[in-house]
Amino acid sequence: MTIYEESLKYHSTGRKGKIEVIPSKSVTTQHDLSLAYSPGVAEPCRMIAEKEELVYEYTAKGNLVAVVSNGTAVLGLGDIGASASKPVMEGKGILFKKFADIDVFDIELNAKNPDDVIRACEMLEPTFGGINLEDIKAPECFYIEEELKKKLKIPVFHDDQHGTAVISGAAFLNALDILGKKIQSVRVVFCGGGAAAIACANLYLHLGVRRENIIMCDSKGVIYKGRKEGMNPYKERFAVETDKRTIAQALEGADAFVGVSVKDGITPEMIKKMAKDPIVFAMANPDPEVLPEDVLKIRPDAIMATGRSDYPNQVNNVLGFPFIFRGALDTMATAINEDMKMAAVKALASLAREDVPESVSRAYGGQTFKFGRDYLIPKPFDTRALLWVAPAVAQAAQDSGVARKKLDISQYRDNLEMLLGSTYTVMRGIKKRVQSDDKKGRATIVFPEGENPKILKAAHVIREEGIAEPILLGSEKLIQTAMKDLGLLESLKDVKVIRPSKSENLVDYAKKFFVKRQRKGVTLAVARQLMKQNNYYGAMMVEQGHADGLLNGISQSYPETLRPAIQTIGAKPGSRLAGIYMMIFKKRVLFFADTTVNIEPTAEELADIAIQTAQLAQSFMNTEPRVAMLSFSNFGSNSHPLATRAREAVEIVRKRAPSLIIDGEMQADAAIHPAISEESFPFNRVPGNANILIFPDLQSGNIAYKLMARMGSAEAVGPILVGMNKPVFVLQQNSDVNDVVNMAAITAMEIQLRKNGKTTHAN
Repeated sequence: MTIYEESLKYHSTGRKGKIEVIPSKSVTTQHDLSLAYSPGVAEPCRMIAEKEELVYEYTAKGNLVAVVSNGTAVLGLGDIGASASKPVMEGKGILFKKFADIDVFDIELNAKNPDDVIRACEMLEPTFGGINLEDIKAPECFYIEEELKKKLKIPVFHDDQHGTAVISGAAFLNALDILGKKIQSVRVVFCGGGAAAIACANLYLHLGVRRENIIMCDSKGVIYKGRKEGMNPYKERFAVETDKRTIAQALEGADAFVGVSVKDGITPEMIKKMAKDPIVFAMANPDPEVLPEDVLKIRPDAIMATGRSDYPNQVNNVLGFPFIFRGALDTMATAINEDMKMAAVKALASLAREDVPESVSRAYGGQTFKFGRDYLIPKPFDTRALLWVAPAVAQAAQDSGVARKKLDISQYRDNLEMLLGSTYTVMRGIKKRVQSDDKKGRATIVFPEGENPKILKAAHVIREEGIAEPILLGSEKLIQTAMKDLGLLESLKDVKVIRPSKSENLVDYAKKFFVKRQRKGVTLAVARQLMKQNNYYGAMMVEQGHADGLLNGISQSYPETLRPAIQTIGAKPGSRLAGIYMMIFKKRVLFFADTTVNIEPTAEELADIAIQTAQLAQSFMNTEPRVAMLSFSNFGSNSHPLATRAREAVEIVRKRAPSLIIDGEMQADAAIHPAISEESFPFNRVPGNANILIFPDLQSGNIAYKLMARMGSAEAVGPILVGMNKPVFVLQQNSDVNDVVNMAAITAMEIQLRKNGKTTHAN
């Protein structure tokens, strides 16, 4: 199936198109209806009639953008009309929602006359918080945007112009930096005299390119003073005094080419005559003006960017417009001005210099990215763009005087994290509780898999964020080589690295392990051999107080990882080991237990797991635990031993921890759905509001958490191991760097709680 056939199937299967409208408030009862509509809806209407700004308080206007087009310049398809442009406008709506949680109505207008487009947008102003103009041909698009900016008190942004300008501008700044060229002295040739080319040229002027160093070309050749053919007032602003008449002549000795025109707009031979280390941005879509492989064949010193995802340095507008509008909407800005666009440019350029998260590599088939010639700008799926660009735009809106609402930018950035998923919010809270700027005051966590590149990347983040001080086990030579390859030599230069077989503590650790296991078939010779293994050595470091905690398992099975810790440290007396997952949903957090350790727990063991999980939830989330003991039975409806066991576990918990809110046995829907519990089980002490779910066996717990995580219903953080005598945590195999960092924060949290005389474990 070709990509074109796939696209038609994608757009037509199931619900037609790509967008739908869903309610954001409950409308399930008569009372809900009376609030949503008559008579209750009259009150916000009265309030807005008295004070118009309250429309942002009581309606969706503050998070609603109109994507407006008349279909006169759609992608590379040209003037195909309003109806044919609708798939593109719906696509724009998806991107707004996906990347910045902004709601969109796409508005396709049968309006070839630009004044009709202007009038339509004027009439739409009460509905929308902003207007994104899209796929309107030049020069009409300039006139439409200029007039709307004068007339409307909401931000208006023509993405075809400014989106391309912002993203390419960020790439341009970084390319100049890599090449060591000064922006004031570079000569730039623009190919294309339409909306994007003129907007790029204007923005590059603001960045510092001198007007006399710009030559703009269109399909007729160089735009020069006195040219009559194909001119308009917007091109006229870039007409120059020159005897050059063709783009080939213009490119001779030029430092940069910025193409927003058509396929084959230039040839590799033209690039050959450019200055040393040329910057070639061939951004025509879907096919660039010149292919990167053809350029690099004859000019290997060139830095290339295109508009395509299958080449490095994709100039993709999705890196700009969602976040620019996010910052504009959240400050209730009256416009998107040059200061806001420049703030977006600089934020994106700075973000590209940061280490790239594992999640971005995964989205691109495992590719690794590092700032340089092939990585000038962030990737579209780098979710951090929201946290960098939107706050920068919001700050610029405030500083430039177009913001009607003032924000605490630091708090605003924290609030934006919620849009990236609830895990960010939950983990931020945990990280803030353990962060320390003083390395001496940080918890020390030993990583037996110290040679693993993911562990090294995570160690860098863990240190940078002040979560803990890592100790790496492994070969010093291999770790140093890996650090060098990853560019981490500087940030991890003084990190503690131990090779167990060469350690001064090896003999002492072996003797102590022998004493622990001498009646379990372990000889002193075997103890020495085991202590040369990173897993055993790391566990003994924690047992002897030479490290505060241990985190392990990224490249091993769960039993392999856990066995050395159990043999060396062991469970807390009277406690049962259990594995718990924090299941983070959009509006709630549930703790699932046991998901990794106990295959068929007894009633006593289920009770112990419940108590330990409750203590964990209370310590980590500072919330009152409400425990549901799950079964296929509801409160005695079945006398099967499995149901009876769950029932007995509840009674044991009530005797051991009488203040703990717990009930069961119950089915899962009675545990989490208040209406079901209220109707059928009014006596339930956990009336559909459980935050801890205790599964009757490992099989059901493991299946449940994986279904929730894989079907996109929840984000799973864990497994969090409880019941150990000292802080030991096990990673999932093949965890990514972010998973390791999150689990390190949880490990540090456990260490901190124990040092403060608290514990997440049963007494």
